[in-house]
Amino acid sequence: MNAIIFSALMGVVMMFSGILTQNKSVLKYIAATGLLLLIAANLLNAEAVFSIKVNTHGLISFDRFGLYFNTIAFTATLVYVLLSGSDIGKVGSGLYTADFFALIFFVLCGLSILSSFNGLLMLFLGIEILSIPLYILTGADKRNLKSNEASLKYFLMGSFTTGILLMGIALIYGATGSFAIQAPPIVPSTGMVRASFLEVAGLILLFVSMAFKASAAPFHFWTPDVYDGAPSVFTSFMATIVKAAVFIAFIRLFQGQAVVLGPSWKILVSFVILATLLIGNVTAVFQQSVKRMLAYSSIAQAGFMLFALFSGNDLGKEGILLYTAAYSLATIGIFAVLIKMNDYTLEGFNGLAARQPVLAFVTTVCLMSLAGIPLTAGFFAKYYMLASAVKAGGALWLVVIAIVFAAISVYYYFRVIQAMYFREGEAGTAPISSGFKIMLIIVAALIILTGIWPSLVLSGFYF
Repeated sequence: MNAIIFSALMGVVMMFSGILTQNKSVLKYIAATGLLLLIAANLLNAEAVFSIKVNTHGLISFDRFGLYFNTIAFTATLVYVLLSGSDIGKVGSGLYTADFFALIFFVLCGLSILSSFNGLLMLFLGIEILSIPLYILTGADKRNLKSNEASLKYFLMGSFTTGILLMGIALIYGATGSFAIQAPPIVPSTGMVRASFLEVAGLILLFVSMAFKASAAPFHFWTPDVYDGAPSVFTSFMATIVKAAVFIAFIRLFQGQAVVLGPSWKILVSFVILATLLIGNVTAVFQQSVKRMLAYSSIAQAGFMLFALFSGNDLGKEGILLYTAAYSLATIGIFAVLIKMNDYTLEGFNGLAARQPVLAFVTTVCLMSLAGIPLTAGFFAKYYMLASAVKAGGALWLVVIAIVFAAISVYYYFRVIQAMYFREGEAGTAPISSGFKIMLIIVAALIILTGIWPSLVLSGFYF
């Protein structure tokens, strides 16, 4: 409960901070301090040292998995604010910096609910608290027509999907008479799960809604336009921490409900994984804009994250935590560099290594991690996802296909590296401060250290 309350309070604090000061650096460090307090409050909750007691009537259940995910997400958000916080103040007219930080804290409030919900009503509230600030952040650059279009498309599609979510909740309530997430009854004579048509239909609608939020194919169609049109500084937040929160909610929702769908569950998830990997990777190959390529790449990454949902075992839970850390660090790092570029196309990166060697090196490390190259965090993240599927059994063919698509992803990631190191050009960038370069080097070091010792992330899950 600490994370939910503290994140909501920090959102309010950031709103009032905008009244007291318009200094963007001051607002950035207020937000960073708030995130440190949020991390501390969450850790105190996880270690049972201090927890704000609120009677939720069983609608929220705090376990180590959800609380540890909160810690990873809040830490990634802190890295994001320290690295790209100055660029948040440059979005639009630059007058709403405090409001943007407030919205980010409200998103974290929704994230905290999604990592701990124990009822369908709290799932709905968490999704909405997470989504509504994102609609605003997507359209934050009001003078940019692409940002306006992306915000409207995101809002309309998100609203439509919320309707599907509510319909699914209504059907499940009609079938069970409860909003609680509980294991379905088993018929003693047959040993089979007893589920009505309404309950099955409701779960399928919930699956469709959550797949949309996670940008999994064939419900991915909003992702490229929204990620491409949104201000880049917010795209990195949406594509990492927010996406990971949706997957945590996905796992919490279906870890006890998947048996209702029987053998159809594995078939359904396998199809979605295959479609997501296919569409995300193949479409990314043909992109000339690095930002749009990363948008399709995020769809492909969702395909790997879906393996945690497919397997439903402890190895998958470990994997999704490691994937959250690895994917968030790499994507936040590369988007921080992208924001500084004058040209988002591949040609805009030509010769970057000669002009800005630190930026080129960090971009290379981030891209290699996203591709899953050994000695980077992305390698073990993908390994855990695939190993969880092998442990679950009956999915070796799907693992082989995923490895093939991972090899395809190397091509479009390395096109950017080729442009930076092996093509002549004059890649233009905004002025780069020494503090920004130091933060980038820290991010690259964390990616490499996690790639060598993944226990740096996973050990905290057990202690």
